[in-house]
Amino acid sequence: MTEPPATAQEQPGRSASQVIRALAPSIYVPTLLQFIGQAALMPVVTLLALRLGFSEAQAASLTVVFGLAAFLGPIPSGRLIGRVGARTALVASGGLLVLASLAAYLVLTPALEGSGGIAHRATLIGMLVVMAGCSQVWMLGRQSYLGTALPASMRARGMTMFGGMIRVGQVIGPLGGAAVLAAGSMTGVFLLYAVMTLAATVMVAVFLPAGERRSAPVRRHREHVPRSPTRIRLTRAVLTRMLLVCVGIAPVMMARVNNPVILPLLGERLGLDAMWISIVFGVSAVVEILLVIPAGVLMDRFGRAAVAVPCAGLMGIGYLALAVAGGAAVGGGHTTALLALLLPSMLIALGNGLGSGIVMTLGIDVSPVHGRTRYLSWWNTMMGAGGLVAPLLVAGIVLVAPMTAAAAVTGVLCLGGAAQLARVLPRATPPGRGRAPGKGDGPAPWGTRPPGGCVTWRGREARVQVSGGALRRPGCAPEERRRS
Repeated sequence: MTEPPATAQEQPGRSASQVIRALAPSIYVPTLLQFIGQAALMPVVTLLALRLGFSEAQAASLTVVFGLAAFLGPIPSGRLIGRVGARTALVASGGLLVLASLAAYLVLTPALEGSGGIAHRATLIGMLVVMAGCSQVWMLGRQSYLGTALPASMRARGMTMFGGMIRVGQVIGPLGGAAVLAAGSMTGVFLLYAVMTLAATVMVAVFLPAGERRSAPVRRHREHVPRSPTRIRLTRAVLTRMLLVCVGIAPVMMARVNNPVILPLLGERLGLDAMWISIVFGVSAVVEILLVIPAGVLMDRFGRAAVAVPCAGLMGIGYLALAVAGGAAVGGGHTTALLALLLPSMLIALGNGLGSGIVMTLGIDVSPVHGRTRYLSWWNTMMGAGGLVAPLLVAGIVLVAPMTAAAAVTGVLCLGGAAQLARVLPRATPPGRGRAPGKGDGPAPWGTRPPGGCVTWRGREARVQVSGGALRRPGCAPEERRRS
């Protein structure tokens, strides 16, 4: 795990705006730059693959690389970050991305003038593999760093700002990519991606605090060090908590992954052309971006459930409305078809925007301070599994039913997730600053001092919350043991 030399938690006099401004050059701006480049490149990948000789099915399946990386990549990424530190891992992976992008540009540009061969197709696949793997390092490293740098009282605002930078980059990126394509160079997007990634990497290298360090030295032959019973019980408690929260939030992840699949296909079925479908996506993106800051404020003030439950619920209702309206509008006029796609999409965007950063925030909430990167890698693996299953679920449904059925199933899953989150989050996450902790509220965030308890797994004082009781380590003061 990595941590700055002086975290925001150690500087209680700093306001939320000061903390976010301090993190902007090292975290937020590099995130924006990276996703501008990535969002510019991704829409071109499929078209480029077709030009290189891939079939339509093969070109469409290339994006599975990112789903596999999201599922298989977090744990190796966590080990790398734990071994060399976040800054070193981010800079190294950023440099690798720049080199891979330049190599792809140099190799693939001549291929577009003739016919692409096996070597050119292998270059494209290799670039996507490097891109997917390094993106996991970047995401986990910044998420872990923010978990330590942000005080618990403004953790949600900081994480929603992180998610907001991703969303803004995903809006600006395709516009930049379109400008490059208008200049007549399809492979020019690799140069744009290289420039954006290089700028982000330089900012991380320069502005990430010089005192950033690993929390503990790396032991050789770590597998031979026996784990204590307390550590085993801690791991079980953390995994139990993660799984309970994951069951509720995974449908939100699946709905996000399914959105760019279901909406275009349903829009085409309704007779809308690509321009109007793009307008629907653009309007939805604006709605999501407008809710980034309010979502963080609500989570910090009223707790995670105040945002996560409406997020999943609104997305569920939106997908069900999309299924109903999409079925009813078949054969109608152009305006009817557009409204049938636009209005439910805006409802989905309202829920999705309200949940900006919720997945990353919950990941930090359920991860202990000690070894946070490792626990976050487990959390991200669970989320990656949901993202990998989602398109397979849609593909399986449309084999036997219309696309509206896939939308309906996604909506039902989201409503079920909302019910699970309403049951679990009040006990598993902080209650927020807007109300006092009650009997049904969960413990204070991992690594903070809960009322009447010991600091969670930090130094010699620790307490691990489990359902129905508390697991304590030696080091808690006797009076604190009696109180808790």
